[in-house]
Amino acid sequence: MLIGVLALQGDFAAHAKVLRGLGADVREVRVPAGLDGLDGLIIPGGESTTMTLGIEREGLAEPLRELGRSGTPVFGTCAGMIMLDRNHLGLMDIECRRNAFGRQIRSFEADLTIPGIEGRPVRAVFIRAPWAEVCGEDVEVLAAVDGHPVAVRQGNLLAISFHPELAGEMRLHELFLTKALARASECE
Repeated sequence: MLIGVLALQGDFAAHAKVLRGLGADVREVRVPAGLDGLDGLIIPGGESTTMTLGIEREGLAEPLRELGRSGTPVFGTCAGMIMLDRNHLGLMDIECRRNAFGRQIRSFEADLTIPGIEGRPVRAVFIRAPWAEVCGEDVEVLAAVDGHPVAVRQGNLLAISFHPELAGEMRLHELFLTKALARASECE
């Protein structure tokens, strides 16, 4: 299974390490050709304005939209959640509020119960995290903090506002890889 990690800016190396630890082949994606042949893609956390500029500079916006619309699983974390929303790539029917929990000094951790994740709660690290302020009717809210959606799913798209890769939490990556494997099997 070949999983891409958008590697323009942000914590892409940590995601690649988790994926390799789970047995996936990983490609760092920096240009449109890097999307060819992927079974899934992670858009990591980072800074959404810088990420937007990099996507525009490299001509990645439309190829990313095509990949998401094709049914290929896409997993956005923190700024990756923002990139998937209506106002950025427009793949998910959500609108995110940037830095919703406050500036970096307001970073925090929380335990979340997420459907499809068995055992102990998911340890979530929130750093200048967004939340989904508006969710369309086809969007499933998987987890919330103080009533604000922080994990959402819409079809082949999964978006969370926190950093599982920083907490040593691999189960969300496992859930994503299960989707990618199922999609790869359908395409064979």
